[in-house]
Amino acid sequence: MDFSLNSEQKVLRDTVRQFMETEMRPVLRAYEREEKFPAAELRKLGELGCCGMLIPEEWGGAGMDTVSYVVMLEEVARVCASTAVTLSVTNSVVAAPLGNHGSETQKKKYLRRLASGEILGSFCLTEPQAGSDAAGIQARAVRDGDFYVLNGTKTWVSSGGQTGVYVVFAKTLPSSGQADPNAGSKGVTAFLVEPTFPGFRVARYEDKMGLRLSKSAELSLTDCRVPAENRIGEEGQGLKIAFEALDGGRVGIAAQSVGLAQAALEASVKYAKQRRAFGKTISEFQAIQWMLADMQTEIEAARGLLYYAAWMRDQGAAIAPMRRGAQAARAKLYASEMANRVCAKAVQIHGSQGFSRESDVERYYRDARVLTIYEGTSEMQRTVIARELLKTSG
Repeated sequence: MDFSLNSEQKVLRDTVRQFMETEMRPVLRAYEREEKFPAAELRKLGELGCCGMLIPEEWGGAGMDTVSYVVMLEEVARVCASTAVTLSVTNSVVAAPLGNHGSETQKKKYLRRLASGEILGSFCLTEPQAGSDAAGIQARAVRDGDFYVLNGTKTWVSSGGQTGVYVVFAKTLPSSGQADPNAGSKGVTAFLVEPTFPGFRVARYEDKMGLRLSKSAELSLTDCRVPAENRIGEEGQGLKIAFEALDGGRVGIAAQSVGLAQAALEASVKYAKQRRAFGKTISEFQAIQWMLADMQTEIEAARGLLYYAAWMRDQGAAIAPMRRGAQAARAKLYASEMANRVCAKAVQIHGSQGFSRESDVERYYRDARVLTIYEGTSEMQRTVIARELLKTSG
């Protein structure tokens, strides 16, 4: 199977790389110190089509394939993983479910604006007591005439407070407000929520170890009134929509992981050829050479898993959803853990310089740590992989 990039994908890669090197890298260190959300740069990336990569052209998107999409995310993450997170969320877990399950009215209202980068999107599933156990969410939605009234708290919302539309998941209750104890995962419904809706509030921001340019917010929904026309799909379809979106999101996180690891490798090679010890460059020492060789090999292995997962998503109904989901899990699992290993080696190669906040690899190391946690922990990915393996094996 040939995953060589075609001419269009090469142009995309080179265009995004040039933008990130000339527009983002010069300001990145200052942004990191200020924890500044790169709103201006994201608008420009939107103008390049990066916010609507998978949205059909009829809705203002680029209408590209998933391989092209992950190539774009790799290049963004190679310079700034925080910016890659924002683009991944907007494309994979906001625009994609809206495009697949949204009504014509919803698409007209939100999809074109997402595609152009006029607005960004956020995905709101996680709660203080519900992470991997998505069916355990406590947010509630009660129908009240032409509205739903939402109450609850959402945590770790990427780009929270910076976006124009939020995909919020809540358990739909009858007008009595009493939960059906037998509803389980079938009781969850998805809604499109705007930050201007009454009862919507950003409660606080997380003080994070890494990805400091990507705001992670806690949202409070207090009698938040959401028009019934903003419900995505039917009542009870929420987790199906969420899990479908997260399969795509995991491919996006795998791309972020590969791009971040590639940056760590490039920085390490450059430093090893410049740093001298005992009368020669450290690149001449076998210990350093072996670390670099392992780093490159792991990156290429992860890239192969990533591109295969992207290709499988583009095959649509020709490949069973469980197989596509398992491949997305394999790519996310291996790439995220690989990025942590590679970034740790990068810090080791840089020595004390790698421990300094003035070093890029210090930031790479911090940014990589969350990759094995968000959009499905490594443990959950292994569960998905094993489930597909045991079900399909004779």
